[in-house]
Amino acid sequence: MLKLITPYKPILAMPGTRALFVVAFVARLPLTAKAMALTLHVVLDQGGSYAAAGLASMTMTIGMGVGSPLLGRMVDRRGLKPVLLLTGVSEATYWVTAPFLSYPVLLGTTFVLGGVLGVPVFSVIRQAVAARVPDSMRRQAFALDSMIVELVFMVGPALAIAAITSMHTATVTMAVIGVLTVGSVVTLWVLNPPIGHRADGAGDGAPPEKVPLSTWVRPAFVLVLATGMAANLVLAGTDISITALLRQQNAVSMAGVCIFAWCLLSLIGGFWHGSTERPWRLPVLMLLLGAGTIPVGFVGQFGWWWLALILLPAGFMCAPTLASTAEAVAAAVPASARGQAMGLQGSAMTLGGAIGAPLAGTVVDASSPPWAFATTGAIGVVLAAGMLGYQRFSGVAVERAVPVAGAAASVPVPVNAGAARDTEAAVLEPAAC
Repeated sequence: MLKLITPYKPILAMPGTRALFVVAFVARLPLTAKAMALTLHVVLDQGGSYAAAGLASMTMTIGMGVGSPLLGRMVDRRGLKPVLLLTGVSEATYWVTAPFLSYPVLLGTTFVLGGVLGVPVFSVIRQAVAARVPDSMRRQAFALDSMIVELVFMVGPALAIAAITSMHTATVTMAVIGVLTVGSVVTLWVLNPPIGHRADGAGDGAPPEKVPLSTWVRPAFVLVLATGMAANLVLAGTDISITALLRQQNAVSMAGVCIFAWCLLSLIGGFWHGSTERPWRLPVLMLLLGAGTIPVGFVGQFGWWWLALILLPAGFMCAPTLASTAEAVAAAVPASARGQAMGLQGSAMTLGGAIGAPLAGTVVDASSPPWAFATTGAIGVVLAAGMLGYQRFSGVAVERAVPVAGAAASVPVPVNAGAARDTEAAVLEPAAC
């Protein structure tokens, strides 16, 4: 255990990193409860159908996907505080007014204020981690951040469900989400973590160096985004498929146990990814995540305990895959474009989640839950195989056993202070084994 924890000690010893990771946990809590609160508000408070609730949740998801790269670009151009001010006011207005809006008006405000102008907590935290932590320790930092995400998703939605079901209304919970969101914005404002080009010594008033999109939006970067999308597609599909399979067995009450085991192994996998000296590459992690998901339904149909056990291998790959994706994105772009790149990553993962759940549901309706696991897992395998094939045949030279920080700068890309980075090599080898 001491050996597992040791690689994280230098990160937590750095000035400001402990506060950053505490804020990363607290600020994400309201975000993870947003969709659940909105869904139950439509069903319980407005007396709407689950289809209407799903449409409202999807509207918010689409809005977040649209807004994420736009807000990321604004962070790159204007800095963090203007974005926090804009999104903080927007979200506070949304959560205060949403309980009193009619359903059609709610959809419009959900898309604009709750989605497009929602506080970009995930991308801001990832940018802050990438800016504050040296290249040599980014793998451990993103692994730690992914473990925090797992904890947040284990706590946030469960608290929202417990509060709403106990009070038989979502109004109070929506107000609490608004207060917590404003609190997270204020905390980030006070903490004011260095982000992008400002992390390298440039003052807040210094204009960032403009970097053409063509220098970093390249096939390898697009494949990383596709891999992140596939990872979230697999996770969202697995979530729905677990419920469907247990419902078929009249054991829905055991869903919490199965999901807890799944998340617990993800935490352990995150610890391993950050502490091992020979981490696996992103496409390998994605391949194992997809391959581990394919047989889950076929084994899990023999009972919930079999389901909990067969989820463990795929669960072990979750946090490492997400951490490696964030690391690859951070390494692939110059600091002055990191906000937009992280925003694109957020949009890709949002899209994956938006596709994964209805896709799994459609397969369940048309066939059976085991084939829903197999379908989403197979998509992950195909994307991972495509990325491995690109690495093998693209002709991009990538040194083995060399971390991102040591990637050769063979293709100059303008970054701060005239530095250069090989974007293809960096994005393809976030953690070379």
